[in-house]
Amino acid sequence: MDILGLEKAGTFRSEKENVDEDILRMGKGAYAVEVDIMQPIDVNKSPKVHEPKLNHIGLWVDDIHKAVEWLTTKGVRFTPGGIRKGAAGYDICFIHPKGNEEFPYSSEGVLVELVQAPADVIQALS
Repeated sequence: MDILGLEKAGTFRSEKENVDEDILRMGKGAYAVEVDIMQPIDVNKSPKVHEPKLNHIGLWVDDIHKAVEWLTTKGVRFTPGGIRKGAAGYDICFIHPKGNEEFPYSSEGVLVELVQAPADVIQALS
């Protein structure tokens, strides 16, 4: 952490999601970059947050409900669980890494997290 200039911003643990993580941050405000270092609580259970090593990438969206609605109409597949609170307290959902017959579009093998951006981030990046 120190070598990269990352500061510990928090922790998150969820038996349901089989994850124990440290939330690290570099930078300030709307331009901060967050890195979540995750390990499974039980390596024999799913989801296996440690496989592959790059678990997912998160993207800010200015209105998560509209984003999910629009992407769904375009045929994008989402993971089960819908929109929910994430580790950092923001609403999140995930684009499924694999498409199916009903929803052919996916994130092509990489789990993509959509994250509701807080108002200060939306304003700073507008």
